Amino acid sequence: MASQNRDPVAASVAAARKGAEPSGGAARGPVGKRLQQELMTLMMSGDKGISAFPESDNLFKWVGTIHGAAGTVSAGLGEVYEDLRYKLSLEFPSGYPYNAPTVKFLTPCYHPNVDTQGNICLDILKDKWSALYDVRTILLSIQSLLGEPNIDSPLNTHAAELWKNPTAFKKYLQETYSKQVSSQDP
Repeated sequence: MASQNRDPVAASVAAARKGAEPSGGAARGPVGKRLQQELMTLMMSGDKGISAFPESDNLFKWVGTIHGAAGTVSAGLGEVYEDLRYKLSLEFPSGYPYNAPTVKFLTPCYHPNVDTQGNICLDILKDKWSALYDVRTILLSIQSLLGEPNIDSPLNTHAAELWKNPTAFKKYLQETYSKQVSSQDP
């Protein structure tokens, strides 16, 4: 009965402040429309090794997947991240696309520009963010970062140091990835 007396305008304003529609469905505001468009663009792009979808009914929280590209060759390391698969979380603020989303690795990723909590040091997610970027650009940039880290600005200093020894880096990466994947299997 109380819901019949609810002011629909006040409910819409409150929902907009929270970044969701009052109906609980997909957001229909400009941010929601932009995210729906980006989802369609990503699905139609045909890019290999990247995907992302909203988490349940929440258009502002996505789960992405990145496969190490076959071209992730770097300074004697060969195909470092090829065939490795990583899950990421993408959270979009109500100010998107003018404010960058928060993107983190969910699958532990041993990399010079990724810390142990999954935070990523990538300029386009920080000070170089532009409203022209989209989910596809973000995922492709992270996929590229896997094979071309910025070791001058590491979040993981151990990985940055080990990167200088290609054989040791590749061996350590394969060992840690295998342990993480086997520990996640049911």
